[in-house]
Amino acid sequence: MEKTEAIIENSLNALMENKDFLPDLQQEDRKKAFSSLLSILSTPNHIHKSFLRVTLRDDKVVRIPAFRVQHNNTMGAYKGGIRFHESVSEEETITLASLMSLKNALHDVPFGGAKGGISINPRDYNKKELNLICKKYVQYFADILGTDKDVPAPDVGSSEREMDWMMAEFKNIHPGESYRGSFTGKSVLNGGSLGRKEATGKGVYFTFRYILHDFLKEHKGDYPDSTNPFLKTALQYTEKPLKIAVQGFGNVGSVAALEAYHCPHLNNKVVAVSDRNVTLYNEKGLAVPELAAFTKENEGDLPRTSEEINGLGIEAEIMGRDDIITMDVDALFFAALGNVVDEHNMKDVKAELLIEGANTPITAEADKYLSDKGSVIIPDILANAGGVIVSYLEWLQGRETTMYSEEEVFKQLFDKMKHTMDTILPQFFGDPFPLRQNCFIHSVTKLSTILYIRGKLY
Repeated sequence: MEKTEAIIENSLNALMENKDFLPDLQQEDRKKAFSSLLSILSTPNHIHKSFLRVTLRDDKVVRIPAFRVQHNNTMGAYKGGIRFHESVSEEETITLASLMSLKNALHDVPFGGAKGGISINPRDYNKKELNLICKKYVQYFADILGTDKDVPAPDVGSSEREMDWMMAEFKNIHPGESYRGSFTGKSVLNGGSLGRKEATGKGVYFTFRYILHDFLKEHKGDYPDSTNPFLKTALQYTEKPLKIAVQGFGNVGSVAALEAYHCPHLNNKVVAVSDRNVTLYNEKGLAVPELAAFTKENEGDLPRTSEEINGLGIEAEIMGRDDIITMDVDALFFAALGNVVDEHNMKDVKAELLIEGANTPITAEADKYLSDKGSVIIPDILANAGGVIVSYLEWLQGRETTMYSEEEVFKQLFDKMKHTMDTILPQFFGDPFPLRQNCFIHSVTKLSTILYIRGKLY
């Protein structure tokens, strides 16, 4: 919880002298209120954990650690994905739940923040075992989940299949209750939304494109005498050809890479992509559609041998998995796991535009170092909100028993992300704070104001 506390404390410190923020609170009352806000927003409301009892195919019984952290429900029902990964821990889940609270507040999505996790490598289990694990998770946490209580979604290692299984189990446990909105990220046939699977990746690339192509081209004359280092960095890339690398080629990374490949607005080419096994590189640009098609047929893995690459009829150099982090490119998209840029490799990062499709891919120390250099970091709570925004649309469709077209879903997604950026970017390019801190300050301002007017600071 130390990371969350630091985020909230830094944001409140920046707001302390802002006379427009909670103007009715002065002197000692203001100090007390800020102390209350720090306590409320830096700690989760509830931490639920259990060991799922699962019988495997060899009749061996295992106990699997599982978590559901409900951080804050000021904005609405708790909302956040369920991560299936062996690195899942209580501390990580708390941090990710708090980021969901801040993300939803930033984008004005009427949900609170939560996160779930199951500490497994899903590749180690067959389909029947994974189905049982999903059922057990819902059984253990059934009382705290629900359409207006806590609405899970997919995350790393989980997908629409797992959400379909979980919603079915929730329906079995709660007969006669509303269930269509109890989980989002489901298959379309099972009440999911068109566009949900692609939403996060599309949103990640949209933030990058909007900042460089739309916002700066329209507003670059608004800062004639600016000494803002982030504005200086960004303006260098508005007209030039861009070399892009995408670290992680799963659902988020592959969609973001395809968006870049087909983008008519920016002159960019994807020169490198990576997954859990390899990095593929081609300075002239990779054949992203062919690679995306290959991963769909090969359990999500990129080609690992020259034979596989030649079989696709494409050109690519095979490199080490982590080589992509320090590659000489203009923009580096993160779409895998957290903490991949830290104190050990931060000085070797050459990209000056860093886009966080994954959650917390850059540690706090590395973030400060790169920001001090003037690198533009588009943070996770801004860039990867496409999933939760379209999850909200799915939740609405479930309540209204209607179906939005894919075109309407993406229009609403981009409109909401555009509105957020039009609110945040003028301040970012006009003050000395990094974009991440601007986003945090905006989120904390919104949550704090709502808590105050509801009388929750006494």
